[in-house]
Amino acid sequence: MSIRKTQEIVKDIYSKLDELNDGPIEISEELIEDFGEAMKSAIRSWSVPQGREGFSLRMSNIGRPMRQLWFEKKAAAKDNKLPASLFIKFLYGHLLEELVLLLVKMSGHEVTDEQKEIEVCGIKGHMDCKIDGEVVDVKSASGFSFSKFSKGLLTEDDPFGYLSQLAAYEHAEGTNNGGFLVINKETGELCFYQPEELDKPNVKQRIKDLKHKLDLVNPPDFCYPQIPEGKSGNMRIAKNCTYCPHKFECYKDSNDGKGLRAFKYSKGLMYFTEVKKKPKVDELYEWEESNQNT
Repeated sequence: MSIRKTQEIVKDIYSKLDELNDGPIEISEELIEDFGEAMKSAIRSWSVPQGREGFSLRMSNIGRPMRQLWFEKKAAAKDNKLPASLFIKFLYGHLLEELVLLLVKMSGHEVTDEQKEIEVCGIKGHMDCKIDGEVVDVKSASGFSFSKFSKGLLTEDDPFGYLSQLAAYEHAEGTNNGGFLVINKETGELCFYQPEELDKPNVKQRIKDLKHKLDLVNPPDFCYPQIPEGKSGNMRIAKNCTYCPHKFECYKDSNDGKGLRAFKYSKGLMYFTEVKKKPKVDELYEWEESNQNT
């Protein structure tokens, strides 16, 4: 079978699944058995979480904002427990990604090097796979995150550092035409996003900078600029900072040393670094938010 271009993956998967409109489709017993083994392996891997013993640089985190990683390293010695719901989210993400690879194989594309270990500048990681000889990172995403891939907007908003991760895998493999195969976990839609070469960071320089700055006494610059809220002079943290577990420590000097102030809007909590005029909504205090999250 000839090797198809990675850009045709989604079209070929959809074409294969369209056959279900006319009757059953043929799936080899070998593919079914391989998929079953992959699902078992995913569950076994999920049941033994990695990286909970302390902070370390990994391919999966080298692209995250540097200040966030600095606080993550500082907090590593603390007992930071994750909610049970997050472990469920991790599990079905793994399972969905295995399903996507099954569909790729059913459509006739070649999948190799699954979970191959790679190393760049002493940092190790496991890439998802190669498809048709190119590195492909398989992702499951919410509708909002999916649109960043399908519309090619990842370069404008990449808080998890996916581009750095892909660039590292490609650097190790000596390839440069890979991308992201993404499933929308809300709708089942698929897309393949292939970033431009200029949009990929220099991972060797990135790792060098991380190793230096994460050992400094003081944290790096803020990950994102503060945002004006309204015309009264109030300032708030960026949307991506809202979900960061280190936001209170990161902004402890805000509001004249009192720290972040949280206000409960109908669309969710909003965190202010400076309050010139108190919003006409309820203020939520840190201990109250902690209780809400348990």
